[in-house]
Amino acid sequence: MNVKPINIYTVDSFTNELFKGNPAGVCLLKKPLTEKHMLSIAKELGFSETAFIFPLNGTHKYSIRYFSPKMEIPLCGHATLASSKVLFHKHQDVTKIHFVTIENLDLFILRKDNLIEMEFPVYETEPASASTELLSSLGIKRIVNCEYNQETNILLLEIDDCYLLRNLQPDFQALLHTHDSINGVLVTALSNETVYDFESRYFWPWSGTNEDPVTGGTHTFLTKYWSQRLNKKKMQSFQCSERTGFMEVELISNDKLAIRGTAKIALEGNFILDLN
Repeated sequence: MNVKPINIYTVDSFTNELFKGNPAGVCLLKKPLTEKHMLSIAKELGFSETAFIFPLNGTHKYSIRYFSPKMEIPLCGHATLASSKVLFHKHQDVTKIHFVTIENLDLFILRKDNLIEMEFPVYETEPASASTELLSSLGIKRIVNCEYNQETNILLLEIDDCYLLRNLQPDFQALLHTHDSINGVLVTALSNETVYDFESRYFWPWSGTNEDPVTGGTHTFLTKYWSQRLNKKKMQSFQCSERTGFMEVELISNDKLAIRGTAKIALEGNFILDLN
């Protein structure tokens, strides 16, 4: 019997409270796992994403891969934050981490007091259209704008009512049948709260769970999208899902942004994997 214990954490990201934000699994690997095993673990945990970290040559440099219960995800913000929280917890003297994704994207992470700052790429959006069926399945009658981001394969819908955004109750079965070529749909609106600039919710039954509680990856294009509308470089984002979560985003340059947030470790243990 070839049993392999894997050190595993569950972490609530983009929150300062347990049972809020977005829960992620974090698996610390001594040796790489097959994609089949990583997907099986992600299915077993059932979180929107589980990160798998493997040390590379270099000081605090790691390979990082992300899996939803359905597929590998090339980039995930909340699982990156969760992974950073675990590594900073295990290595108290470390203030900088370097992750390399499956697409060879370099992610540089800094610990700044109680915040974790993640350097992410800036992605563009292009004009797109949303079908009547898609809008109906979301419970939306009209939109301000529709855009599409190629790198994440996500459709963005801006609406003019944050109350409607908070109270959306999509028909996920109907939503699933309105599209066959996107990973998810991101709905966003200007916030009416003084502490936040914009709000969002992310639905992705095509490639993950029905709704992702808090989504760092969508801010690769949301940051520039709202920066252009609000004429601001630094903004406060609120994801108004049932669990809720928040982060600070800042457009650093045309191709680089910072996402800052907090996280809480909820659980530590060992996953017993039989490799036979």
